[in-house]
Amino acid sequence: AEDGLGVECLKGSGLIAGETSRAYEDIFTITLVTCRSVGIGAYLVRLGQRAIQIEGQPIILTGAPAINKLLGREVYTSNLQLGGTQIMYKNGVSHMTAGDDFEGVSKIVKWMSFIPDKKNNPIPISPSTDSWDRDITYFPPQKQPYDVRWLIHGKQEDDGFASGLFDKGSFEEALGGWARTVVVGRARLGGIPVGVIGVETRSVENVMPADPANPDSIEQVTNEAGGVWYPNSAFKTAQAIRDFNNGEQLPLMILANWRGFSGGQRDMYNEVLKYGSYIVDALVKYEQPIFVYIPPFGELRGGSWVVVDPTINPQYMEMYADEEARGGVLEPEGIVGIKFRKEKQLETMARLDPTYGELKAKSADKSLSAEEALEVKAKMTEREKLLLPVYMQISLQYADLHDRAGRMKAKDTIRMPLQWQNARRFFYWRLRRRLDEEYVLKAMAQSSSKELVSRTKNLQTLEAWSGVPQFSTEDQKVAQWYEENRQDIYSKIENLKQESIAYDVAAMLRANKEGGLKGIAQMLSMLPVEEKEEILKVLSTA
Repeated sequence: AEDGLGVECLKGSGLIAGETSRAYEDIFTITLVTCRSVGIGAYLVRLGQRAIQIEGQPIILTGAPAINKLLGREVYTSNLQLGGTQIMYKNGVSHMTAGDDFEGVSKIVKWMSFIPDKKNNPIPISPSTDSWDRDITYFPPQKQPYDVRWLIHGKQEDDGFASGLFDKGSFEEALGGWARTVVVGRARLGGIPVGVIGVETRSVENVMPADPANPDSIEQVTNEAGGVWYPNSAFKTAQAIRDFNNGEQLPLMILANWRGFSGGQRDMYNEVLKYGSYIVDALVKYEQPIFVYIPPFGELRGGSWVVVDPTINPQYMEMYADEEARGGVLEPEGIVGIKFRKEKQLETMARLDPTYGELKAKSADKSLSAEEALEVKAKMTEREKLLLPVYMQISLQYADLHDRAGRMKAKDTIRMPLQWQNARRFFYWRLRRRLDEEYVLKAMAQSSSKELVSRTKNLQTLEAWSGVPQFSTEDQKVAQWYEENRQDIYSKIENLKQESIAYDVAAMLRANKEGGLKGIAQMLSMLPVEEKEEILKVLSTA
């Protein structure tokens, strides 16, 4: 039978699909859609996850003529209606779009400049014209919507450039057409590549196009509030975290400013629970440093705190909050509405306000006439109207005090409060230290016996080697020590490896003396005479 006509082609396609899926977990994968991608070709674009689509080149499963034939009428006029950039960029299949092949290749080259040259190698740190040692001059407005990209890369204002957290001009946004209440991309901090997730504070319009195959369908426009996770934005967050981890091996910065998940009927039906849990799944598997930072006037509440809490992956995650940030189960208005209702406010008023207390005591007097009772009741109502707004403000302020960075630190839920103005300096050295430290810790883990390995113990060993006082907080000194003494550190790790091998051999002999000795005898028989004599001399003096 002739080859290449039917199911054997599908089998080959399955083989390619499996390899592409495994490759995404293992190495950096990216697809440039320079021409029509059909069927398994479309699936390969998605299985490689990162995709740049050229304008005018569709990603489709079935061509428009075939679908028209199936429907029995001319519904679609071109393949672009099915899988052009207006579909695939808006639904997150295409991470970026490009006008032509050259622009597409340029974007790939720029993307690759953020990632290590080989798996597990250090990330490429580029020279930066934007000094790490500077203030952040863009400050977000309080209780007003703004573009979160200004926090990331700064803002051009009338009187000059207001700088953001990351290097000027370094931010490259991805997935910009999909789930726009979350902003994701890659940026540099003092030349160090970082994956970035930010939160849009402005309301966004989400447009669902009408289906040409259904004459009754119409375009649907929904509004999505800023600072809230919807099913699509939760999925986008999880997708970005997976991309940063798999193949790219980038440290991650989450500028967390969510009030919670959208729990309305439509969003529950659209699987917000499922996509929210994907965020936790992605963070659990993350193997690079993660910094969760609540920015100035930002807030992190309820379920949105839970899915980014550092206890999810304590080895790599750290949480920080700006001094002007807030965090808690509910907003102060919500807490007061539940915990300090009107009747409790009136009880407090009777206890603290002598005038109202006297009136309340009078109202309980049974000997009062009906007219006197009404008069007392009217005075009480008047006093309540005067005092309730004051008591409400005090209770809101009291509830707000429980949400501030000071209490977060006191309860050990964040590592420390930060000032936005100095956050760039802090994160530059913290990031540099954590990256240096992780490379060393991974080398120590590989050199140690499984029975002996312990991250905490290895950190204690590094602290002893460094002799740096306040080792856990002096990030600049520790980072410089790692970099200046790299050769010395790795020679000590080599000594640890030798000790580990000695421990393993001893454990093997203890477990099975005869088998262990037989193995040593086999090894000795394969050695040159000089080496054999040297080993026997060592054994004879033991």
